[in-house]
Amino acid sequence: MGAYLVRRLLLAVPTMVIVYTLAFVLIHATPGGPWDNAEKPLAPQVIANLKAKYHMDAPLWTQYVLYLGNALHGSLGPSYVNTSQDVSEIIAEFFPVSMQLGAAAMVFAIVVGIPLGTLAAVYRNTAVDYAATGIVVLGISIPNYVMATLLVTIFAVELHWVPTGGWRGLLDVRVLIPMTAIGFRPATTLARYLRTSLLEVLHQDYIRTARAKGLAGARVVVRHALRNAMTPIATVSGILVADVVTGSFFVETITRVPGIGRYFVTATTGRDYPVLLALALLFAVIIITMNILVDLSYALLDPQVRYG
Repeated sequence: MGAYLVRRLLLAVPTMVIVYTLAFVLIHATPGGPWDNAEKPLAPQVIANLKAKYHMDAPLWTQYVLYLGNALHGSLGPSYVNTSQDVSEIIAEFFPVSMQLGAAAMVFAIVVGIPLGTLAAVYRNTAVDYAATGIVVLGISIPNYVMATLLVTIFAVELHWVPTGGWRGLLDVRVLIPMTAIGFRPATTLARYLRTSLLEVLHQDYIRTARAKGLAGARVVVRHALRNAMTPIATVSGILVADVVTGSFFVETITRVPGIGRYFVTATTGRDYPVLLALALLFAVIIITMNILVDLSYALLDPQVRYG
């Protein structure tokens, strides 16, 4: 497994280079600049001095190499918009909030999705299955920012059960709306894949043998069938992490959560190039790491899988 892990880490290097290159090209191809939306219009000479200070008057390939070299040495540069902070300080301030919210959303997805998919498979073609399938279709069809808006309107504005937004940690009721909005779609995706996988496993010979020996139905499902049905779930989990990361952009903005997703939207509108590049690399690292962990989990879920 060690050799496999080394190969995957080495393959991550060109992947990161490709991500950085695409992000750099797309960011600099976008019309406008960091100082176009300033509160007061800046004089042309001031803009020219700022560009010279941040090497934006240099050729693009020079800017590409300079930022990449600084990033490899651990320096992500200063923010063009929030000049009082470096990019690393911005990430250290806002990223932990998004990590907490994302972890809560994934826990919500697992707690809701796995039982929902299991019930749909065990009670196939019954009212339970139809209800679960309806919830799955609803979750997949509604974007998370629409879900966040609906939840705020119903539970905050109309019923006054929770505040409309803000953040006071995971133990505060304010977390319920963004957690549900981000985690509902992954939960229904897990339920959908688990139902399909579990239905296939429940019709295999060893499951019929276990039932013929008199084992209780719940024990057969939980102890024997569910573990073998989890392999496709592990596969899709890496994709769901990307869904949770990108889903935080608009949900954090709607619910006023001071996370990195909300700051990403602010940086996009402000053309804050160093922040955008750093966050693109950060999100790429998260997704690559999760995909590697998912691949390694196959050996734990399936005894037939060996990495050599």
